[in-house]
Amino acid sequence: MRDEQAAHTLSGFPKAATDFVSALDANRLRIARDAGVSATELRALFRIAQAVSLTPKDLASHLGMTTGAVTAIARRLVDLGLVHRVDHPDDRRSLYLELSASGHEVMAGIHRSFTEMLSASAAHLDPGQLAAFTSALESVTAEIRTRLASL
Repeated sequence: MRDEQAAHTLSGFPKAATDFVSALDANRLRIARDAGVSATELRALFRIAQAVSLTPKDLASHLGMTTGAVTAIARRLVDLGLVHRVDHPDDRRSLYLELSASGHEVMAGIHRSFTEMLSASAAHLDPGQLAAFTSALESVTAEIRTRLASL
């Protein structure tokens, strides 16, 4: 029966897009390993860094997880010295998660490494090609987000 089943493969732009995302995902897993965190912990770290300060509830919403699961992730990131908890000024029962000094150093290194890797990967493109690729990538990304928002 196996020989009769057709393989499900993409071609053209959809294949190129999924290959690009797959390559970025492989890099994300490498970054997580190098930082000594799980892929989910790295996603949490990125979100905290982007937001500067956010509640565990907001982080849970972003990650699509329960607050209990985020509590465990936050505890691990705190234990690693990458994040610290800050008391909420208006609600004694709540707190904020923020990067620690070490967390800022780790994120700066990740961003530097990622920027260098992408720059080296696109070095064969002339400035016009790179600008066109950037514009196309931004346009497709915006359209995907628009379509997702209407679902």
